[in-house]
Amino acid sequence: MTPTSAQIENGALDAALITRGVCRYFDTLNYACLTEFTLRNGRRADVIALGPDGELVIVEVKSSLADYRADGKWPEYLDFCQRFFFAVAPDFPLAVLPPETGLLVADGYGAAERRRSPTAPLAPARRKAVTLKFARLAAQRLHSLTDAL
Repeated sequence: MTPTSAQIENGALDAALITRGVCRYFDTLNYACLTEFTLRNGRRADVIALGPDGELVIVEVKSSLADYRADGKWPEYLDFCQRFFFAVAPDFPLAVLPPETGLLVADGYGAAERRRSPTAPLAPARRKAVTLKFARLAAQRLHSLTDAL
């Protein structure tokens, strides 16, 4: 069954609200967040967060069960972060999500950590490359906002 344009719009709105809540949550933990972050393998992380100690966290936002079932690429993010979470709305069926990942339940105002993500080592060269890309992208986005010409 093909989704209607209204369903697509609602899904995009739901994803945007979950993303906003996730970023607000990480902000309370003193993490900096970027959205739509392209990794070296071509995958695009919905949210990447950089902690005060340099920890890298990737969050995959799922706005519906259909969105989750249609997307099996999440393991490809694991080589680029120390912790990985799924973020979903409060009414999402949590039991379908893999137990080996972290879990955030979010809305447009914040998020709650329902399951802690295991921490995995990240090769120093990979960590440096992702951190530098994070910094450069953040600076480029800021520049594009402040350069009104």
